[in-house]
Amino acid sequence: MRDLGVDVIEAGFPSSSTAEFEATKKINNLVGKDVEVTGLSRMVKEDIDRTLESGVESIHLFIATSDIHLKYKLKMTREQVEDRIYTMIKYAKDRGVTVEFSPEDATRTDREFLLHAVRTAISAGADRINIPDTVGVMDPFRMRELISDVVAVSKGRIVSVHCHNDFGLATANSVAGVVAGASQVHVTVNGIGERAGNASLEEVVMALKKLGGFEVNVKTWMLYDTSRMLSEMTGMPVPFFKPIVGDNAFGHEAGIHVHGVLENPETYEPMTPEEVGNFRRIALGKHSGIHGLKTMLREGGIELPDDKVRIVLERVKEMAGEGKRVTPQDAVKVAKEVMGSR
Repeated sequence: MRDLGVDVIEAGFPSSSTAEFEATKKINNLVGKDVEVTGLSRMVKEDIDRTLESGVESIHLFIATSDIHLKYKLKMTREQVEDRIYTMIKYAKDRGVTVEFSPEDATRTDREFLLHAVRTAISAGADRINIPDTVGVMDPFRMRELISDVVAVSKGRIVSVHCHNDFGLATANSVAGVVAGASQVHVTVNGIGERAGNASLEEVVMALKKLGGFEVNVKTWMLYDTSRMLSEMTGMPVPFFKPIVGDNAFGHEAGIHVHGVLENPETYEPMTPEEVGNFRRIALGKHSGIHGLKTMLREGGIELPDDKVRIVLERVKEMAGEGKRVTPQDAVKVAKEVMGSR
């Protein structure tokens, strides 16, 4: 992640287990001063102390603020939560570290109380304010409105967004947050995370860069390799149709699409595969056309007149219609058979 160019690595939840503590410590030592390493912590003195023992110079403090969390999880009043926010942020700041504050379940929190909690955190010394869409219930329109409100009371602090993907809107909500004034986004490689996952690093980075025109430090040409490395480490396969880093993200089968891409990739590609370290893949199937097939055969060392290519194309479509995955080698084999018959 350091080599990828991310600005901050949340290395773990050090107080949750010995393994998390050791992992955070090792990551902090490994990256040195090249990138900020932060540790996640509840607003409990013992947790804060344990987190700082790992060596991080930045801490991410969270406490729930929605009424449903207060009633059923924390069993605390709003006043008690507000007092905890002020006391624990000040406690961490007095130890000389950067503090990021998250009101967990912010998007289901009463708006007035949420903004009051943000003001309380800032008065205690919080350096950054993160707004989590903990159960992914926002849409981009409401997210933009919410972040605008938070930015308005943040007194110049960095405002961050942390979006979950329960309704498939994590990337859209993250981008909406940035448009509204957030300058930091919490993301994960391949979008891994609780339930349906978190906002995907590769999707957010490329959406901000290509659609929003924002400057992003991430080395985008490393995205595909990073995605594959994490997949191998975790045993979680990358979906075939995953944007940016999926194997079909730059795949083309339909004859019209293939023809356009071969003439000019911009006809059907909003970014180049090279930008993200991925590859263009021309597939053969029921929708293939003569231009893509001719190109594929030419790469296999075979030149045929159009009438013969059409015969090969019909054979390819028949194979695909029978449910067979047609490879370039299959097409070359059929072409050689056609050449032999000629």
